[in-house]
Order: sequence, then structure tokens, then C-alpha cells
Amino acid sequence: MTKGYVPFALGFRPFFLCAGLAAVLLLVVWLCFLGGQMPANPYYGPMGWHSHEMLFGFTTAVIAGFLLTAVRNWTGIDTITGKPLAALAGLWLAGRILPFLPVPGELIALVDLAFLPMLALALRHPLMEAESKSNRVFLVALALAACANLLVHLQALGITSGSAIVGTGMMRYLVLWLLVIITGRIMPFFTRTGVPGVMPVNRDDIERLAVILLFVLMVADLLAPTSWVTGLIAAALAVVHIIRVKGWYDHKIWTSPILWVLYTAYFWLIASFVLQALGALGWVAPNLTTHAFTYGTVGIFTIGMMSRVALGHTGRMLETAKPINIAFVLLNVGTFVRVLMPIVAPGQYSAWLYISGGLWLVGFAIFCVVYLPILIRPRVDNQPG
Repeated sequence: MTKGYVPFALGFRPFFLCAGLAAVLLLVVWLCFLGGQMPANPYYGPMGWHSHEMLFGFTTAVIAGFLLTAVRNWTGIDTITGKPLAALAGLWLAGRILPFLPVPGELIALVDLAFLPMLALALRHPLMEAESKSNRVFLVALALAACANLLVHLQALGITSGSAIVGTGMMRYLVLWLLVIITGRIMPFFTRTGVPGVMPVNRDDIERLAVILLFVLMVADLLAPTSWVTGLIAAALAVVHIIRVKGWYDHKIWTSPILWVLYTAYFWLIASFVLQALGALGWVAPNLTTHAFTYGTVGIFTIGMMSRVALGHTGRMLETAKPINIAFVLLNVGTFVRVLMPIVAPGQYSAWLYISGGLWLVGFAIFCVVYLPILIRPRVDNQPG
């Protein structure tokens, strides 16, 4: 194994490290906000800061690391490394730090808004030069995400009122849309390679229906978030995704933590649609739907994906360490506490919030400790990347 440090040898390295650290630090600050140990963020406000940073901070770091790595595989064309990659990661980091410094709001907005377009610019050459045109959809997704971020900053700057909630809602659906696309590609492949003899399949009609219904749900949710129509579409999506995952599932996945963690994340995706349907009927609070998706689906899927990608792209065996398997369990328990316990015992809501926050912190702290040396050290097989 080559000695030294290569934190900018490929996109997943700095951005997965940033995402892991952000998952811990952002939650620490958020819990301090809630407990009164820190004043509210002056630029976004406490609730606005939390939603913005988990979506446009933590989640975009994972997306950047994944795309900068996966696009190279899909196209056979190199993505940025070295100093350009370091500069892009630095831009992301500056967007997290500036809201806490005594600087003009316009500077905060300018720096944070620059990240997604610069990421798209970094991906433009390999995506546009490759023969396959289907992957260019990710450039569209990044452009729409930048527009969603703009809506948040316009309100933070006092230019608009009420646009931030539209921007964060739009971003949640964009992340969900990306997850639907990516899971359709990787879940059957990972299952096939991870469980010998299993042949998972995608049904074209179900794949199309999952995308179309999601778009319809987004429109319905923006126009009438608590209507029976929204609830009906969400319930239909839950059924579609049950059928979808049934085409991939085999009970043997439970022998492989790096595989079952992705399936548990997918379970919380289905649960979020069920809760959204119930929320439209007024039976559960809307924020439970949000956290089933953000804490459960996004949180668990990202730690599972980052764990697998980091192992595979550093030449290691695709077997997670026992502490990471514990982290997978902790995040699933944390989602249960954050999403379902407020329904069972709403009087202890604050306790469930702090307990689930603590489980998230421990889970991602384990990820940081285990994967820091993996992400900054060279590949064990002496290959580049």
C-alpha cells in the first residue's frame, strides 16, 4: 500500500468526509439551538438554517461525492481531481461557515449559491462528451436544485416572503427524484453482485410510474398539501414502490449489512409515502413524513452508499466493519424514535427528538472515525483514484 495522503484523488474522498463531519456538526449545532445553548442563526433563523443545511449542505455533499465518482465510471471520462476538486470542496465548506460570521448576507448568498452551478460545470464535460445522453438529466437536476437554493436565499435576504418553504420543499422532491433514479440503477446491481444466484429485475412500467407519480405528487403537494388528492397519490406511490422493491428483494440480503442497510432506507421511503397519505387525512403531523424521508431514507441511504463506495473505490473488500454495522442499526432505531414514537407517545416529543438526534450523532461519528483513514489514504491496490 502506497504511503501518504490523497484526499483529493477522486470526488468521493473530500465530499464524503465533509458529509460525515457535517452530519455530526450540523446536528450538534441544531440541538444547541433547540436547547438554548446557542442563539438562533442570524441569516436563516433556527428552523430555516436546519432545513437548509441538511438539504443544501449535508445532502449536496453526498450528491457531489457520488456524482463526481459515478460519472467517471459511467462515461469513462475523468472528473476533476487535485486542486480543482479541493477548490470545489472549499467552496462548499465556505457556504457552511459564512452564515455564522459577521459578513453581509449578500456574500453568504453568493458563495452558497455558487456551489451547485460549479458542481454542474465540473460534471458538464464528461456528461456532454459521453455517448449516452441519459445521464445529462443530472445537470438538469443540479440546475433545479440551484433554483431551489435561490428561493431560500431570497427570503433570507428579505427580498421575498414565503419562498424559503417552497425552495426547501422543491429540494426535498429533487433529492427524492434522484434517489428514485439512482436506486433503479444500483439496487438490482448491488443485489445481483452481493447475493449469488439472485436475479433482481426492473419493470419498465413500474419505473415509469414511479417517476410520473412523483412529479404529480410534487405538483399536488405544492397546490394542496393536505388534500385527499395528495393523500391518494402518496398512497399510490407507496404501492408502486412496494412492487418495485419486491422485484429486487431476496431474503438473503440480510446476510450482508452493506446491502440490507440500503433496503432499510428504502423501507423508510415507502413509510414516508404512507405517512404523507395519513398526514393528508390529518391523522399524523406533516413533519413526521419529512423526517421519515430525511432522517430515514436520506440519512440511512447516504451512510450505506458512502460506506460501499468508499470501500469499492479504495480497492477494499465490500465488507463493512462491525462498528459501521452498529451505525446502520443506530440510524434505523433513530428513525423509528424520531418518526413513530411521537405518534405513540406525543407527550414526550422533546425526549424523542433529543434521543433520535443523539443516535444520529453517534451513528455518523462512527462513520467519521472508521472512514477518515480510508478516505484520505491511497488505495490499497496502488491504483489511482
